[in-house]
Amino acid sequence: MPTPTQSLRRPVKPRSVRQRTLLAVAGAAVAVLAVGAPAAQATLEDGRSASGTPAAVAARGDAYIETRLLFGTQRPEGGPDVTDAQFMAFIDRSVTPEFPEGLTVQEGRGQWRDSNGVIERERSYELILLYPAAEARARDARIERIRDAYMQAYGQESVARLDEPTRVDF
Repeated sequence: MPTPTQSLRRPVKPRSVRQRTLLAVAGAAVAVLAVGAPAAQATLEDGRSASGTPAAVAARGDAYIETRLLFGTQRPEGGPDVTDAQFMAFIDRSVTPEFPEGLTVQEGRGQWRDSNGVIERERSYELILLYPAAEARARDARIERIRDAYMQAYGQESVARLDEPTRVDF
């Protein structure tokens, strides 16, 4: 049994220079994050914070859904890749009539694992659609028709879809 003057803890080993450096960098990162992080504030009914200062400006815009579709260009069964001209003709024929308000197309490079477990890398397109959240149910069927049409036209296994609520101000 240790006496009151004896420690119950094991002796501390001196830290290496690398350990001290890592600790110093981690401590500095925590300090920077703590200083730069926004503080949460309760907002009173008059739009002022509990401290009496004006609350942050509310998010602008209306409730919308942002849907992103990711289209591969490599044909799983072989054959030539989908060309820019073919993809833009697909947009004109299958997407624009469903979303005449506007859309964005971006080119990219992607990879994914196919149904055979092979990692495929290919040129791709990202289609971004914005529409009012209140229209989400009606727009869903249109988006699914676009996905199905591309898979059939170009022999694709899938077209990835991402949906996210957002606020939009035009």
